[in-house]
Amino acid sequence: MRFVEYVIFKSRIVILALLAVFTVVMGFYATKLHMEAGFLKQVPTRHEYVQTFLKYQNEVPGANLILIAVKTHHGTIWTPAFLKRLYEVTDEVTFLPGVRRTTVQSLWSTTTRVTENTEQGINSYPVIPGNVTANAITEADAALIRDRALNGGHKGFLVSNDQTAALIVAELQEVDPVTRQKLDYLNLADRLEKQVREKYEDKDTSIEIVGFAKFIGDIANGASAVAIFFGLAFLLTALSVYLYVRSVQLMLLAVFCSLVSVVWQFGLLHLMGRGLDPLAVLVPFLVYAIGVSHGVQQVNMIATQMSLGFSAEDAAKATFSRLFVPGTLALVTALVGFSTLYLIPIEVIQDLAVMASLGVALKIVTNLVMLPLVASYLPNDPGFAATYTRLKKPRERVMRFVARVAKPRNATIVLLIFIGLLAVAVHQTRNRHIGDLTPGFSELWPSARYNRDIADIVQRFSISADALIVVVETPADGCIDYKTMHLVDRFSTYMRNVEGVNSVRSLPTSVRSTAAIWHEGNLRWVGLPRSQTELIQMTAPYDPSTGLLNETCTVLPVVIYMNDHKATSIESVVTAVKKFSATDAEARSRPDVNFRLAMGGIGVMAATNDVIAESEFPMLMWVYVAIIVLVLVAYRDWRAVICCCMPLLLATFLGYWFMTALGIGLKVSTLPVLVLATGIGVDYAFYIYSRLQIFLKEGMSMSDAYSLALQQIGVAVVFTGVTLSIGVSTWAFSGLKLQADMGLLLSFMFLVNMVAAIFFLPAFAVTLDRLFPRNVRPA
Repeated sequence: MRFVEYVIFKSRIVILALLAVFTVVMGFYATKLHMEAGFLKQVPTRHEYVQTFLKYQNEVPGANLILIAVKTHHGTIWTPAFLKRLYEVTDEVTFLPGVRRTTVQSLWSTTTRVTENTEQGINSYPVIPGNVTANAITEADAALIRDRALNGGHKGFLVSNDQTAALIVAELQEVDPVTRQKLDYLNLADRLEKQVREKYEDKDTSIEIVGFAKFIGDIANGASAVAIFFGLAFLLTALSVYLYVRSVQLMLLAVFCSLVSVVWQFGLLHLMGRGLDPLAVLVPFLVYAIGVSHGVQQVNMIATQMSLGFSAEDAAKATFSRLFVPGTLALVTALVGFSTLYLIPIEVIQDLAVMASLGVALKIVTNLVMLPLVASYLPNDPGFAATYTRLKKPRERVMRFVARVAKPRNATIVLLIFIGLLAVAVHQTRNRHIGDLTPGFSELWPSARYNRDIADIVQRFSISADALIVVVETPADGCIDYKTMHLVDRFSTYMRNVEGVNSVRSLPTSVRSTAAIWHEGNLRWVGLPRSQTELIQMTAPYDPSTGLLNETCTVLPVVIYMNDHKATSIESVVTAVKKFSATDAEARSRPDVNFRLAMGGIGVMAATNDVIAESEFPMLMWVYVAIIVLVLVAYRDWRAVICCCMPLLLATFLGYWFMTALGIGLKVSTLPVLVLATGIGVDYAFYIYSRLQIFLKEGMSMSDAYSLALQQIGVAVVFTGVTLSIGVSTWAFSGLKLQADMGLLLSFMFLVNMVAAIFFLPAFAVTLDRLFPRNVRPA
């Protein structure tokens, strides 16, 4: 380290000049970084459910839908004015970018038909006659459309059950088939808001929009408010650092170096061709928080050295030599931990892993090298030494009192508390859930417009955006084979009785109604015809655009509309599908019929929940394996592994318990934050143990060594934990529930990691030292 110190400080002018140029260049590219989102980025594309979606996405309406409900405030929808408004909205939606036009369904779609038995025979025609135009529609036309829509069985699907709203359904395509450009979801969300809602919503009509595109757009819009709370946390952090060191120069130094790495991070992300996903907006602040954590340790050591009479350059050199190794160890450990997120096969989490790992790697340069180099040029302040010395004395008294935890008797008591807390936390962790725990999207507040729209659509219609599509693979012409249709019909009835299911649509359930029509509407004939000839007649009105079959009748999708997408609801319906396929005698006797999971929004969520559940334990295991290996390499002492890892283990389980208590489920947007917070907790343990080991090697007793280590490092650790905790706690007032929840979780994790490192690390150190004495002689 003396050699490295000599080389770096000898070349400090050149190094700082190069870093300044690099900062300017990265700042230029950072301004070009933009938000981007993608539907397939949010899903595990290698999961069997998503493979089903990818295989049949061109034959069956899939998970990436948008639903627009046009609702009247007065009377019913059967008025010329409302039907004209519905036509205008349908036309606007049809020509939005990314919309697969052949999949658009509304009362005005030519594929929306009614089949009737008349004096002339069986007729099938559009609900809205071809000679009716939106600008010339009359009351008589509106009455005719009403009768056709209700007779055609569209109530509950395209028409609300109370007849006060009409639905428009459209499927999105990820890539434009002509330009081959990826769909810009944020642009589409903006168009949905401005060209649909703002344009057509008035005092008489409401427009409700749900679907992934609108959801991710609302998250992105909330990100503008996120910046405000980031700024508030930044100001609180800067103020706290100043109150700690009472030096504007050192405060600016700690904050500036932490911000510089974020600028570098943004610039490099742009050069790597990556954008910032709306669900990853919290990562930059977490990277900044890690920088502040290390920056405080650096300025604390610099201030201590300067208060002892050393020059700024000598103080910077001493700080570099003493803190570079523990700081690098902590950052490398955090980097490896964040890299394990890449094990989760979901692109948005893998992008987040790259972003976080890159940001932490840059901290090695900005906070451990650049900061002491800049500090070496600070002017000497004669009054600073006296001021800081006066501040240190009461802090050191407090630390000496806290260090009494390293007394054998106190350590035993603390260790018993640790065991009790860990046992309770592990027990409570069993109640954690994968996925959402509330009916709406947990990233948004229940009062958010999007969640209110979902609730209203579910209440008024028999369908929703939360649909599970089971793809029933059959032999060719399965739709005109009675045994096959009967099996699918029985499955549809079985799923309709599963708790949490709103309604079920399939070809057999639709054919049942058609059969009655062919027999003059006699309800005795509601059922599946047994002869192939009759089945050909009954299925003729249904073409592939209905989403109930494909061209060759080898796929008969069963669409299961759910009341919500809570984790328990998803697990219940998926289990029911598997149970029917495995236990139903008729299904087991038909090996040529396969009930394949799953398409629809619920199918994608089920796949995501499965992957997170499968990846959670291996990911955490690799995080701890990385920490153990690095601690052994750095300290060459198995005691260090236990002392550093056990407090971290307790903090992790307490974090799970906290999430369970707040009703926060593990999902794409929350699991990475828990891992990132764990990475910050590593810093506290490493800095404390590094100083403790040095004093132990000098022959001090455990109690004296820990007391001195806390006096040098402990104040900075406590200050960092409290400061970051207060800073992120302000997020609880954010308009974006994701940020509010993560603010509370991070605030809790910062404090718990700090308390665990201060109290439980020495308890383990004392106990291990008593059981396995060290062979250390005074220097």
